[in-house]
Amino acid sequence: MIEFEKQINLKMYYNKNRHTFNLLFELIKVLDSTDRQLSLQQISHKLGVTPVYFEQVFSQWSGVSSKRYQEYFALDYCNKLLIKRHDTLDNSPFSALPNPKVPNNLFVTTETMRLRDFTPQKCSTKVNYSWMDSPFGKTLVMGTERGLCGIAFSTKNGWIKTLENMKARWPNATFIENSNRLQKLGNIAFGQSDRINLHLIGTPFQIRVWKILLQIPSGYVSTYSDIALRMGAPKAVRAVGSAVGRNPISWLIPCHRVLRKSGDLGGYHWGLPLKRAMLAFEGLQNDCGMN
Repeated sequence: MIEFEKQINLKMYYNKNRHTFNLLFELIKVLDSTDRQLSLQQISHKLGVTPVYFEQVFSQWSGVSSKRYQEYFALDYCNKLLIKRHDTLDNSPFSALPNPKVPNNLFVTTETMRLRDFTPQKCSTKVNYSWMDSPFGKTLVMGTERGLCGIAFSTKNGWIKTLENMKARWPNATFIENSNRLQKLGNIAFGQSDRINLHLIGTPFQIRVWKILLQIPSGYVSTYSDIALRMGAPKAVRAVGSAVGRNPISWLIPCHRVLRKSGDLGGYHWGLPLKRAMLAFEGLQNDCGMN
């Protein structure tokens, strides 16, 4: 496997110009408004920018042209993934590993804590947090002394509500804004080959679901039904969906790779446009040998 950071300059991922990701979401709206492929001139006209500027900004984000990207962002792309890259989790190459190696040459270990044990009398955890730029806009990264405990995106709900949402997942914790400590964890999560420990808090059922999500390789998808079967509870599809939606470490624990068995996107806590962008992004990286 080729090291991810050698394929694409990481500076592209941390572009300080927020206009880059705003353009991506405007592109999503434009592509959803038509059933045919648009030319660079048509796209740039609809977005109100020059073709040269748009293509430069977009290729920095995706590594390919907007024309190539449209193939991966088409409305039927998820159906194609289920046909060609459907991981049923029965024979996942990662399933037998106690510490699975997830995409980006990143080795992940986990420590867990039951939610019912997280009380002021039993725990005085300090959670550090910081905002950073990522391939998917402004991103909240959180961590404890035991490891990374949260990744969230502000695109749908904004900074304040996103932070409030994530803080609520750690009741009774003390929260400290600490950009120096969290920057390294964020850099590892979004592309650097390294080892990272995840600190998970949830019910036993939720934690089992989140660990199964780690078994889905980049560029592939699974379904809520597959996860329920993997857990030995085929009728618990709705409960699985709820647990997937409560995933606290988005992107790294890849809940965006879970679809309905019909090929519909299902849900995504941080917004369906972001889920589509992630799937298209990973599909490109996989097919272009960048992952």
